[in-house]
Amino acid sequence: MKTTGRAAASLALVALSTVAAFAQEAAPAAAPAAPTPVLDTGNTAWMLTSTALVLMMTIPGLALFYGGMVRKKNVLATIMQSFAITCLVTVLWFMFGYSLAFSDGGGMNAYLGGFSKFFHHGITTATLWLPGVANIPEFVFSMFQLTFAIITPALIAGAFAERMKFSALLIFMGLWLVVVYAPIAHWVWGGGFLGSAGVLDFAGGTVVHINAGVAGLVCALVLGKREGYGTTNMAPHNLVYSVIGASLLWVGWFGFNAGSELAADGLAGAAMMNTQVATAAAALAWMFAEWIVAKKPSVLGIISGAVAGLVAVTPASGFVNPTGAFIIGIIAGVVCYLSAVKLKHAFGYDDSLDAFGVHGVGGIVGALLTGALADPAINALGKGASVGTQIYGIVFTILWTAIATFVILFIVKALVGLRPSSQEEVEGLDVTQHGEVVP
Repeated sequence: MKTTGRAAASLALVALSTVAAFAQEAAPAAAPAAPTPVLDTGNTAWMLTSTALVLMMTIPGLALFYGGMVRKKNVLATIMQSFAITCLVTVLWFMFGYSLAFSDGGGMNAYLGGFSKFFHHGITTATLWLPGVANIPEFVFSMFQLTFAIITPALIAGAFAERMKFSALLIFMGLWLVVVYAPIAHWVWGGGFLGSAGVLDFAGGTVVHINAGVAGLVCALVLGKREGYGTTNMAPHNLVYSVIGASLLWVGWFGFNAGSELAADGLAGAAMMNTQVATAAAALAWMFAEWIVAKKPSVLGIISGAVAGLVAVTPASGFVNPTGAFIIGIIAGVVCYLSAVKLKHAFGYDDSLDAFGVHGVGGIVGALLTGALADPAINALGKGASVGTQIYGIVFTILWTAIATFVILFIVKALVGLRPSSQEEVEGLDVTQHGEVVP
Protein backbone atom coordinates (compact mmCIF):
# COMPACT_ATOMS: atom_id res chain seq x y z
CA MET A 1 0.00 0.00 0.00
CA LYS A 2 2.78 2.41 0.94
CA THR A 3 4.63 1.59 -2.28
CA THR A 4 1.48 2.05 -4.34
CA GLY A 5 0.76 5.34 -2.54
CA ARG A 6 4.25 6.65 -3.16
CA ALA A 7 4.04 5.66 -6.85
CA ALA A 8 0.72 7.43 -7.18
CA ALA A 9 2.09 10.53 -5.49
CA SER A 10 5.10 10.52 -7.82
CA LEU A 11 2.88 10.18 -10.86
CA ALA A 12 0.75 13.05 -9.60
CA LEU A 13 3.81 15.28 -9.17
CA VAL A 14 5.05 14.43 -12.66
CA ALA A 15 1.64 15.20 -14.10
CA LEU A 16 1.47 18.52 -12.28
CA SER A 17 4.96 19.43 -13.48
CA THR A 18 4.02 18.59 -17.06
CA VAL A 19 0.86 20.68 -16.86
CA ALA A 20 2.83 23.60 -15.39
CA ALA A 21 5.39 23.34 -18.17
CA PHE A 22 2.69 23.35 -20.81
CA ALA A 23 1.04 26.30 -19.09
CA GLN A 24 4.30 28.25 -19.13
CA GLU A 25 4.77 27.53 -22.82
CA ALA A 26 1.19 28.48 -23.63
CA ALA A 27 1.21 31.68 -21.60
CA PRO A 28 4.76 32.98 -20.99
CA ALA A 29 5.25 35.31 -18.08
CA ALA A 30 4.92 39.01 -18.96
CA ALA A 31 8.24 40.86 -19.31
CA PRO A 32 8.93 43.38 -16.57
CA ALA A 33 7.83 46.91 -17.46
CA ALA A 34 10.57 49.20 -18.75
CA PRO A 35 11.68 51.64 -16.08
CA THR A 36 10.35 55.17 -16.41
CA PRO A 37 13.14 57.50 -17.63
CA VAL A 38 14.49 59.63 -14.82
CA LEU A 39 16.30 62.93 -15.24
CA ASP A 40 20.07 62.42 -15.38
CA THR A 41 21.54 65.03 -13.08
CA GLY A 42 25.10 64.62 -14.37
CA ASN A 43 24.10 65.14 -17.99
CA THR A 44 21.85 68.03 -17.00
CA ALA A 45 24.63 69.76 -15.07
CA TRP A 46 26.98 69.47 -18.05
CA MET A 47 24.34 70.79 -20.45
CA LEU A 48 23.56 73.76 -18.21
CA THR A 49 27.29 74.54 -18.18
CA SER A 50 27.64 74.06 -21.94
CA THR A 51 24.69 76.36 -22.60
CA ALA A 52 26.29 79.15 -20.59
CA LEU A 53 29.61 78.60 -22.40
CA VAL A 54 28.01 78.86 -25.85
CA LEU A 55 26.06 82.00 -24.90
CA MET A 56 29.39 83.50 -23.78
CA MET A 57 30.69 82.92 -27.31
CA THR A 58 28.37 85.62 -28.67
CA ILE A 59 28.20 87.99 -25.74
CA PRO A 60 30.85 89.02 -25.03
CA GLY A 61 33.08 86.75 -27.19
CA LEU A 62 32.02 87.50 -30.76
CA ALA A 63 31.04 91.06 -29.85
CA LEU A 64 34.61 91.79 -28.73
CA PHE A 65 36.22 89.77 -31.52
CA TYR A 66 34.35 91.70 -34.20
CA GLY A 67 34.34 94.98 -32.26
CA GLY A 68 38.12 95.11 -32.11
CA MET A 69 38.53 94.50 -35.84
CA VAL A 70 36.44 97.42 -37.10
CA ARG A 71 37.39 101.09 -37.11
CA LYS A 72 36.86 103.05 -33.92
CA LYS A 73 33.86 104.95 -35.33
CA ASN A 74 31.96 101.66 -35.75
CA VAL A 75 32.89 99.75 -32.61
CA LEU A 76 29.68 100.45 -30.68
CA ALA A 77 27.50 99.66 -33.69
CA THR A 78 29.33 96.35 -34.21
CA ILE A 79 29.04 95.29 -30.57
CA MET A 80 25.41 96.42 -30.57
CA GLN A 81 24.69 94.05 -33.45
CA SER A 82 25.79 90.98 -31.46
CA PHE A 83 23.87 92.10 -28.38
CA ALA A 84 20.68 93.00 -30.22
CA ILE A 85 20.76 89.74 -32.23
CA THR A 86 21.03 87.82 -28.96
CA CYS A 87 17.86 89.49 -27.68
CA LEU A 88 15.92 89.23 -30.95
CA VAL A 89 16.73 85.58 -31.62
CA THR A 90 15.89 84.60 -28.05
CA VAL A 91 12.35 85.94 -28.40
CA LEU A 92 11.82 84.45 -31.87
CA TRP A 93 13.23 81.08 -30.81
CA PHE A 94 10.86 80.95 -27.85
CA MET A 95 7.92 81.89 -30.06
CA PHE A 96 8.53 79.97 -33.30
CA GLY A 97 12.11 78.87 -33.97
CA TYR A 98 12.39 75.91 -31.60
CA SER A 99 9.18 74.33 -32.84
CA LEU A 100 10.09 74.76 -36.51
CA ALA A 101 13.51 73.20 -35.89
CA PHE A 102 12.78 70.42 -33.39
CA SER A 103 9.13 69.37 -33.42
CA ASP A 104 7.43 66.82 -35.67
CA GLY A 105 6.38 68.37 -38.96
CA GLY A 106 4.08 65.50 -39.93
CA GLY A 107 3.97 65.01 -43.69
CA MET A 108 6.50 67.83 -44.12
CA ASN A 109 8.88 66.55 -41.46
CA ALA A 110 11.65 65.89 -43.96
CA TYR A 111 11.85 69.65 -44.57
CA LEU A 112 10.42 71.52 -41.58
CA GLY A 113 9.22 70.98 -38.04
CA GLY A 114 5.66 71.62 -36.96
CA PHE A 115 3.77 74.24 -34.99
CA SER A 116 2.97 72.14 -31.91
CA LYS A 117 5.67 73.72 -29.72
CA PHE A 118 5.10 77.37 -30.62
CA PHE A 119 5.70 79.41 -27.47
CA HIS A 120 7.10 76.15 -25.98
CA HIS A 121 3.56 74.81 -25.64
CA GLY A 122 3.35 71.47 -23.84
CA ILE A 123 6.85 71.53 -22.40
CA THR A 124 7.00 71.26 -18.61
CA THR A 125 9.72 70.84 -16.02
CA ALA A 126 9.13 67.08 -16.22
CA THR A 127 9.51 66.88 -20.02
CA LEU A 128 12.72 65.10 -20.97
CA TRP A 129 14.70 65.32 -24.20
CA LEU A 130 15.79 61.88 -25.49
CA PRO A 131 14.14 59.82 -22.73
CA GLY A 132 16.18 56.72 -22.02
CA VAL A 133 19.29 58.24 -23.65
CA ALA A 134 20.29 61.75 -22.55
CA ASN A 135 17.46 62.27 -20.04
CA ILE A 136 17.91 66.03 -19.84
CA PRO A 137 15.07 68.56 -19.46
CA GLU A 138 13.67 69.71 -22.79
CA PHE A 139 13.89 73.29 -21.53
CA VAL A 140 17.65 72.81 -21.21
CA PHE A 141 17.90 71.28 -24.70
CA SER A 142 15.96 74.20 -26.16
CA MET A 143 18.18 76.69 -24.35
CA PHE A 144 21.30 74.92 -25.62
CA GLN A 145 20.03 75.01 -29.19
CA LEU A 146 19.00 78.64 -28.73
CA THR A 147 22.64 79.60 -28.17
CA PHE A 148 23.49 78.06 -31.56
CA ALA A 149 20.62 79.97 -33.15
CA ILE A 150 21.98 83.18 -31.61
CA ILE A 151 25.57 82.93 -32.76
CA THR A 152 24.80 81.89 -36.35
CA PRO A 153 23.18 85.16 -37.52
CA ALA A 154 25.62 87.12 -35.36
CA LEU A 155 28.46 85.58 -37.39
CA ILE A 156 26.88 86.84 -40.62
CA ALA A 157 27.22 90.43 -39.41
CA GLY A 158 30.99 90.18 -39.80
CA ALA A 159 30.64 90.08 -43.58
CA PHE A 160 28.79 93.41 -43.83
CA ALA A 161 30.36 95.14 -40.83
CA GLU A 162 30.43 98.96 -40.99
CA ARG A 163 27.73 99.31 -43.68
CA MET A 164 24.22 98.06 -42.81
CA LYS A 165 21.46 100.13 -41.24
CA PHE A 166 20.45 98.90 -37.82
CA SER A 167 16.76 98.77 -38.74
CA ALA A 168 17.62 96.65 -41.78
CA LEU A 169 19.74 94.34 -39.64
CA LEU A 170 16.88 93.61 -37.24
CA ILE A 171 14.39 92.79 -39.99
CA PHE A 172 16.91 90.73 -41.94
CA MET A 173 18.02 88.68 -38.94
CA GLY A 174 14.44 87.98 -37.82
CA LEU A 175 13.40 86.73 -41.24
CA TRP A 176 16.63 84.81 -41.73
CA LEU A 177 16.25 82.89 -38.48
CA VAL A 178 12.79 81.61 -39.43
CA VAL A 179 13.31 81.09 -43.17
CA VAL A 180 16.92 79.82 -43.24
CA TYR A 181 18.28 78.74 -39.87
CA ALA A 182 15.32 76.83 -38.47
CA PRO A 183 14.74 74.70 -41.60
CA ILE A 184 18.42 73.78 -41.98
CA ALA A 185 18.69 72.91 -38.28
CA HIS A 186 15.69 70.64 -38.79
CA TRP A 187 17.18 69.07 -41.93
CA VAL A 188 20.32 68.02 -40.07
CA TRP A 189 19.37 67.59 -36.39
CA GLY A 190 15.58 67.58 -36.17
CA GLY A 191 14.73 64.49 -38.20
CA GLY A 192 14.97 66.08 -41.64
CA PHE A 193 16.24 64.69 -44.91
CA LEU A 194 19.95 65.52 -44.53
CA GLY A 195 20.33 63.78 -41.19
CA SER A 196 18.32 60.80 -42.50
CA ALA A 197 20.64 60.61 -45.52
CA GLY A 198 23.63 60.17 -43.22
CA VAL A 199 25.11 63.68 -43.36
CA LEU A 200 27.39 63.98 -40.33
CA ASP A 201 27.46 67.27 -38.46
CA PHE A 202 28.29 66.83 -34.80
CA ALA A 203 28.04 70.47 -33.70
CA GLY A 204 27.24 72.77 -36.60
CA GLY A 205 29.54 72.67 -39.62
CA THR A 206 26.60 72.92 -42.00
CA VAL A 207 23.93 74.31 -39.68
CA VAL A 208 26.06 77.12 -38.25
CA HIS A 209 29.24 77.82 -40.19
CA ILE A 210 28.54 77.05 -43.86
CA ASN A 211 25.11 78.56 -43.31
CA ALA A 212 26.45 81.80 -41.81
CA GLY A 213 29.45 82.04 -44.14
CA VAL A 214 27.44 81.70 -47.35
CA ALA A 215 24.79 84.12 -46.08
CA GLY A 216 27.57 86.55 -45.23
CA LEU A 217 29.03 86.32 -48.72
CA VAL A 218 25.62 87.01 -50.29
CA CYS A 219 25.20 90.02 -47.98
CA ALA A 220 28.65 91.37 -48.90
CA LEU A 221 27.89 91.05 -52.61
CA VAL A 222 24.42 92.60 -52.43
CA LEU A 223 25.42 95.51 -50.19
CA GLY A 224 28.62 96.23 -52.07
CA LYS A 225 31.91 97.49 -50.72
CA ARG A 226 32.39 99.89 -47.82
CA GLU A 227 32.92 103.53 -48.67
CA GLY A 228 36.62 103.99 -49.36
CA TYR A 229 37.36 100.27 -49.60
CA GLY A 230 40.76 99.80 -51.19
CA THR A 231 41.85 103.41 -50.69
CA THR A 232 41.05 104.22 -47.05
CA ASN A 233 42.91 102.69 -44.12
CA MET A 234 40.53 100.14 -42.58
CA ALA A 235 42.91 98.51 -40.12
CA PRO A 236 41.49 97.13 -36.84
CA HIS A 237 41.29 99.80 -34.17
CA ASN A 238 41.95 97.58 -31.12
CA LEU A 239 43.32 94.07 -31.54
CA VAL A 240 43.42 93.61 -27.76
CA TYR A 241 39.60 93.45 -27.85
CA SER A 242 39.83 90.89 -30.65
CA VAL A 243 42.31 88.69 -28.75
CA ILE A 244 40.04 88.73 -25.69
CA GLY A 245 37.08 87.91 -27.92
CA ALA A 246 38.91 85.06 -29.67
CA SER A 247 39.97 83.64 -26.32
CA LEU A 248 36.37 83.67 -25.09
CA LEU A 249 35.30 81.98 -28.31
CA TRP A 250 37.92 79.26 -27.81
CA VAL A 251 36.84 78.53 -24.22
CA GLY A 252 33.16 78.74 -25.08
CA TRP A 253 33.62 76.35 -28.00
CA PHE A 254 34.09 73.45 -25.57
CA GLY A 255 30.41 73.88 -24.72
CA PHE A 256 29.65 74.15 -28.42
CA ASN A 257 31.39 70.90 -29.43
CA ALA A 258 31.60 68.75 -26.32
CA GLY A 259 28.13 69.89 -25.28
CA SER A 260 26.67 68.58 -28.53
CA GLU A 261 27.04 65.04 -27.22
CA LEU A 262 24.19 65.99 -24.79
CA ALA A 263 25.85 63.86 -22.13
CA ALA A 264 28.79 63.88 -19.76
CA ASP A 265 30.61 60.87 -21.19
CA GLY A 266 33.69 59.68 -23.09
CA LEU A 267 32.55 61.03 -26.45
CA ALA A 268 32.14 64.50 -24.95
CA GLY A 269 35.71 64.18 -23.69
CA ALA A 270 36.92 63.17 -27.17
CA ALA A 271 35.12 66.15 -28.70
CA MET A 272 36.79 68.44 -26.19
CA MET A 273 40.27 67.07 -26.92
CA ASN A 274 39.67 67.25 -30.67
CA THR A 275 38.58 70.87 -30.35
CA GLN A 276 41.74 71.85 -28.51
CA VAL A 277 44.11 70.02 -30.85
CA ALA A 278 42.53 71.31 -34.08
CA THR A 279 42.38 74.89 -32.83
CA ALA A 280 46.04 75.00 -31.79
CA ALA A 281 47.15 73.32 -35.03
CA ALA A 282 45.16 75.74 -37.19
CA ALA A 283 46.44 78.79 -35.32
CA LEU A 284 50.02 77.68 -35.90
CA ALA A 285 49.36 76.73 -39.53
CA TRP A 286 47.89 80.16 -40.30
CA MET A 287 50.71 81.87 -38.42
CA PHE A 288 53.44 80.04 -40.30
CA ALA A 289 51.70 80.48 -43.66
CA GLU A 290 51.49 84.21 -43.04
CA TRP A 291 55.07 84.29 -41.80
CA ILE A 292 56.24 82.71 -45.05
CA VAL A 293 54.11 84.89 -47.33
CA ALA A 294 54.00 88.24 -45.52
CA LYS A 295 57.31 87.83 -43.64
CA LYS A 296 55.77 88.57 -40.22
CA PRO A 297 53.41 86.56 -37.97
CA SER A 298 50.57 88.87 -36.93
CA VAL A 299 48.33 88.83 -33.88
CA LEU A 300 45.29 89.08 -36.15
CA GLY A 301 46.61 86.09 -38.09
CA ILE A 302 47.06 83.72 -35.17
CA ILE A 303 43.64 84.47 -33.66
CA SER A 304 41.99 84.14 -37.08
CA GLY A 305 43.72 80.79 -37.49
CA ALA A 306 42.44 79.64 -34.11
CA VAL A 307 38.87 80.50 -35.11
CA ALA A 308 39.37 78.68 -38.42
CA GLY A 309 40.38 75.57 -36.50
CA LEU A 310 37.40 75.86 -34.19
CA VAL A 311 35.11 76.16 -37.19
CA ALA A 312 36.59 73.27 -39.16
CA VAL A 313 36.62 70.79 -36.28
CA THR A 314 33.02 71.57 -35.32
CA PRO A 315 31.30 69.04 -37.61
CA ALA A 316 34.04 66.47 -36.99
CA SER A 317 34.59 66.87 -33.25
CA GLY A 318 32.49 63.85 -32.24
CA PHE A 319 33.49 61.63 -35.16
CA VAL A 320 37.28 61.81 -35.53
CA ASN A 321 40.19 60.86 -33.31
CA PRO A 322 42.76 63.45 -32.16
CA THR A 323 45.06 62.65 -35.09
CA GLY A 324 42.19 63.41 -37.45
CA ALA A 325 41.53 66.66 -35.59
CA PHE A 326 45.21 67.59 -35.94
CA ILE A 327 45.03 67.05 -39.71
CA ILE A 328 41.82 69.08 -39.94
CA GLY A 329 43.45 71.93 -38.02
CA ILE A 330 46.51 72.14 -40.24
CA ILE A 331 44.51 72.05 -43.47
CA ALA A 332 41.94 74.55 -42.21
CA GLY A 333 44.60 77.01 -41.05
CA VAL A 334 46.31 77.13 -44.45
CA VAL A 335 43.14 77.02 -46.59
CA CYS A 336 41.34 79.70 -44.57
CA TYR A 337 44.42 81.92 -44.68
CA LEU A 338 44.42 81.69 -48.46
CA SER A 339 40.66 82.27 -48.71
CA ALA A 340 40.63 85.25 -46.33
CA VAL A 341 43.76 86.93 -47.68
CA LYS A 342 44.11 85.83 -51.30
CA LEU A 343 40.70 84.69 -52.56
CA LYS A 344 38.89 87.78 -51.29
CA HIS A 345 41.29 90.14 -53.03
CA ALA A 346 41.35 88.07 -56.21
CA PHE A 347 37.56 88.31 -56.59
CA GLY A 348 37.28 91.82 -55.14
CA TYR A 349 34.38 91.34 -52.71
CA ASP A 350 34.36 93.10 -49.34
CA ASP A 351 33.88 90.43 -46.68
CA SER A 352 34.72 92.88 -43.90
CA LEU A 353 35.72 90.51 -41.12
CA ASP A 354 36.10 87.32 -43.18
CA ALA A 355 32.83 85.67 -42.23
CA PHE A 356 32.87 83.69 -45.46
CA GLY A 357 36.64 83.30 -45.62
CA VAL A 358 36.81 81.70 -42.18
CA HIS A 359 33.35 80.34 -41.38
CA GLY A 360 32.09 79.45 -44.85
CA VAL A 361 35.34 78.00 -46.15
CA GLY A 362 36.33 76.50 -42.79
CA GLY A 363 32.91 74.88 -42.44
CA ILE A 364 33.19 73.32 -45.91
CA VAL A 365 36.70 72.03 -45.18
CA GLY A 366 35.57 70.53 -41.89
CA ALA A 367 32.45 68.93 -43.35
CA LEU A 368 34.43 67.30 -46.17
CA LEU A 369 37.17 66.03 -43.87
CA THR A 370 34.57 64.61 -41.50
CA GLY A 371 33.57 62.25 -44.28
CA ALA A 372 37.19 61.31 -44.94
CA LEU A 373 38.50 61.00 -41.37
CA ALA A 374 35.55 59.77 -39.28
CA ASP A 375 36.67 56.98 -36.94
CA PRO A 376 34.07 54.34 -35.93
CA ALA A 377 36.13 53.61 -32.83
CA ILE A 378 35.28 57.12 -31.61
CA ASN A 379 31.66 57.14 -32.78
CA ALA A 380 29.84 54.19 -34.37
CA LEU A 381 27.97 56.60 -36.64
CA GLY A 382 31.26 57.27 -38.38
CA LYS A 383 31.11 53.81 -39.95
CA GLY A 384 28.85 55.07 -42.73
CA ALA A 385 30.74 58.31 -43.34
CA SER A 386 31.58 59.30 -46.89
CA VAL A 387 32.81 62.44 -48.61
CA GLY A 388 30.02 62.07 -51.16
CA THR A 389 27.32 62.22 -48.50
CA GLN A 390 28.99 65.24 -46.94
CA ILE A 391 29.04 67.00 -50.34
CA TYR A 392 25.31 66.30 -50.61
CA GLY A 393 24.72 68.13 -47.32
CA ILE A 394 27.06 70.98 -48.23
CA VAL A 395 25.40 71.58 -51.61
CA PHE A 396 21.85 71.68 -50.25
CA THR A 397 22.90 73.99 -47.43
CA ILE A 398 24.66 76.40 -49.80
CA LEU A 399 21.79 76.47 -52.30
CA TRP A 400 19.03 77.15 -49.78
CA THR A 401 21.06 79.66 -47.79
CA ALA A 402 22.21 81.62 -50.85
CA ILE A 403 18.79 81.79 -52.52
CA ALA A 404 16.78 82.55 -49.39
CA THR A 405 19.30 85.13 -48.12
CA PHE A 406 19.22 86.91 -51.49
CA VAL A 407 15.41 87.09 -51.45
CA ILE A 408 15.28 88.31 -47.83
CA LEU A 409 17.80 91.08 -48.57
CA PHE A 410 15.67 92.43 -51.39
CA ILE A 411 12.56 92.33 -49.20
CA VAL A 412 14.40 94.32 -46.52
CA LYS A 413 15.76 96.73 -49.13
CA ALA A 414 12.21 97.41 -50.33
CA LEU A 415 10.98 97.97 -46.78
CA VAL A 416 13.65 100.16 -45.15
CA GLY A 417 16.73 100.12 -47.39
CA LEU A 418 19.95 98.30 -46.56
CA ARG A 419 22.66 100.93 -46.22
CA PRO A 420 22.95 104.33 -44.58
CA SER A 421 23.84 107.26 -46.82
CA SER A 422 27.45 107.62 -47.96
CA GLN A 423 27.90 110.58 -45.63
CA GLU A 424 26.51 108.65 -42.65
CA GLU A 425 28.78 105.73 -43.39
CA VAL A 426 31.85 107.96 -43.61
CA GLU A 427 30.88 109.65 -40.36
CA GLY A 428 30.51 106.26 -38.66
CA LEU A 429 27.62 104.05 -37.62
CA ASP A 430 28.14 104.70 -33.91
CA VAL A 431 26.93 108.27 -34.08
CA THR A 432 24.61 108.04 -37.13
CA GLN A 433 22.79 104.86 -36.07
CA HIS A 434 22.97 105.06 -32.28
CA GLY A 435 23.89 108.62 -31.34
CA GLU A 436 26.92 107.55 -29.32
CA VAL A 437 30.69 107.56 -29.71
CA VAL A 438 33.67 106.04 -27.96
CA PRO A 439 35.76 108.95 -26.58
